[in-house]
Amino acid sequence: MKELPKIYFEKLLESSPDIVVAVDRQGTIIFYNDGAKQTLGYTAREVLGKNVSMVYPSLDEARRVMTALRADQGGRGHIHNFECQLKNKAGHVVPVAMSGSLIHDQRGKEHGSIGFAKEIAELQLREQIETLGELAVGLAHEINNPLESLVNNVELLDRFLKKHASGDDYRGEHERLAAMKRELRRIQAIVERVGEMAASGTYGTIEYLPGKLMADLGIDDPQEEAASVGPATDGHHLSGKTVLVVDDDPDVSRSVREILEDEGCKVVVSHSGNEALTELDRQPIDLVLSDVVMPDMDGYQLFRKLQSTRPNLPIVLMTAYYYDKDHVLKRSAANGLKDVIFKKPIKPARLIQLIDARIGP
Repeated sequence: MKELPKIYFEKLLESSPDIVVAVDRQGTIIFYNDGAKQTLGYTAREVLGKNVSMVYPSLDEARRVMTALRADQGGRGHIHNFECQLKNKAGHVVPVAMSGSLIHDQRGKEHGSIGFAKEIAELQLREQIETLGELAVGLAHEINNPLESLVNNVELLDRFLKKHASGDDYRGEHERLAAMKRELRRIQAIVERVGEMAASGTYGTIEYLPGKLMADLGIDDPQEEAASVGPATDGHHLSGKTVLVVDDDPDVSRSVREILEDEGCKVVVSHSGNEALTELDRQPIDLVLSDVVMPDMDGYQLFRKLQSTRPNLPIVLMTAYYYDKDHVLKRSAANGLKDVIFKKPIKPARLIQLIDARIGP
């Protein structure tokens, strides 16, 4: 095979969009391509014949790269995607991933080195944004479970006072509970917005201090709910119905159970999908209310299992996420899930309305 003349390789290196710099044994720059000029801002005339340290932010950084080259375990003097820093003409640090090799003469004596570097500032920014997005989604999920328990317990407390307190006493305490509900709705809106921003990757900013920006959540003040201070009513219109609640968070499952029991439901609680399947074999169940994220099987797997073994059993999936990370909800809907899928925290009144529509008299 005929070898290409060296001029072809030189032209290729000259026109490469990556930074390509070659130095001799003393660290003097002997090759500097167009990609380096575009990224670093120096012209070839400004750097050729100069020490390579001029394109590094410090002499220590230049030595760190050469140390990595000479420390190659195979003795070949190679580095691959070695993250380091260069410095442009304006004096700004340029993060790069560098690959390079030591060059040896025919006698094996070190002759110099050549490095190929790609700017990675944009890649690092994308990775940082992805990490922050994952953090935001995880935070929203972890907040949602205790938040649901709080929402449900405030509702239960309001119901208790409505049944047992006198009219005047209830009105006074109801105002306090209404304020708590309002602030809980505000927290819910903030958590939901954070999840939406993490899923879309776009958001606005506002200045909260001179020169300091923060994400603009765009949360309006929560609307007041119509006060209900009339006489207590017996909500046992779901008497005789049995609901299986499947959630690995004990506080959430307990509060949901108490909400439904207050409506006359018999409630059975399971903390995993496998426990739920065992419970279904023990007794008749009218509806399954299941979390999506569980340790042994997710909500989609449970739904598909019940779809094949108990096709007429209604199942509702709940999730604390504000986007369908693993396409659980999308896959379930594609396979015939007809019930409304809620995002936790579920409003107790809306949950009761759904169950009433599915299994009520």
